[in-house]
Amino acid sequence: MSVMNVRRLIPATAVTGAVALGLVTLSACGGSSSAADKGTDGKLDVVASFYPMQYLAEQIGGGHVAVQTLTKPGVEPHDLELKPRQIGELADADVLLYLKGIQPAVDEAIAQAGVKHTIDAATLTTLEAHGTGAGEGHAHEGEEAHGEEHAAEESHEGHDHGSEAGNDPHIWLDPVKYAEVAKGVGAAFAKADPAHAADYEKNTATLIEKLGALDTQFETGLKNTATKTFITTHSAFGYLAERYHLDQEGISGMDPESEPSPARVKELQDVAKAEKVTTVFFETLASDKTAKTLAQDTGLKTDVLDPLEGITDASQGDDYIEVMQSNLAALKKALGAK
Repeated sequence: MSVMNVRRLIPATAVTGAVALGLVTLSACGGSSSAADKGTDGKLDVVASFYPMQYLAEQIGGGHVAVQTLTKPGVEPHDLELKPRQIGELADADVLLYLKGIQPAVDEAIAQAGVKHTIDAATLTTLEAHGTGAGEGHAHEGEEAHGEEHAAEESHEGHDHGSEAGNDPHIWLDPVKYAEVAKGVGAAFAKADPAHAADYEKNTATLIEKLGALDTQFETGLKNTATKTFITTHSAFGYLAERYHLDQEGISGMDPESEPSPARVKELQDVAKAEKVTTVFFETLASDKTAKTLAQDTGLKTDVLDPLEGITDASQGDDYIEVMQSNLAALKKALGAK
């Protein structure tokens, strides 16, 4: 099985150089802003790193915030590069909302921006380490050794986009953890803009209720299935798998377009047969070549399981809730939900 790796990695030197240029602009901007310096429209200026953070800001902030996102629709967030102008403009924000460990360029730029109200979503819930496989009842024969091998493969230079501790940053794919983050974001917005604290609290409660209903839909929909195992190109669904008692088998770990080793392909073929797997999932913002090749080799079907790193015309829904419901429908079909 041969699949070309088309991922464009961010050279550390390029990021450092961009940040250095950005710092010149930061100095010209006169440092950080606060809620007291809100724009002429009176709204809290929020810069979100990518879609899951943008969605939280919009839902919680409502009409009191003006939200910009650093990652435009259709851009694979892990590959984002920031222009010096973008880095400089970070200092003009009232609030910076990001998830450390997903986007190295963003992490470095935000660390240098000096904005008082900077929110790292990764600090608002508990992160865990996940490899190519995750979930409950995951241990297949001989898998412990394989898991260590894959973890080492995923952390090789340029491909590890987890946190410093090797934790999985994809917390938004678990509605319960995402709700924990939402609660923290709501409190941070209230602190940044006390005049509208009551509205932020109300909007946060409404969002948490929506996420609770989504959690119930997943729990109910995936309770009784013919198999608990699903295969996906991108090992983004570890938290989801744990939450709903499933087994995720990632083809190539955290990098959705890296080429799996022959040993991993053979292992997945064995797992598919033993666990009665029907489907290999791919995503909307990355190549489907790996999934389709494996599916062809093993006689399986393919379908979309969206890690929700961005919304585009190809997304199976217009927002977080709708796409997650589409993911649930795809999982129910693939797992043989009863």
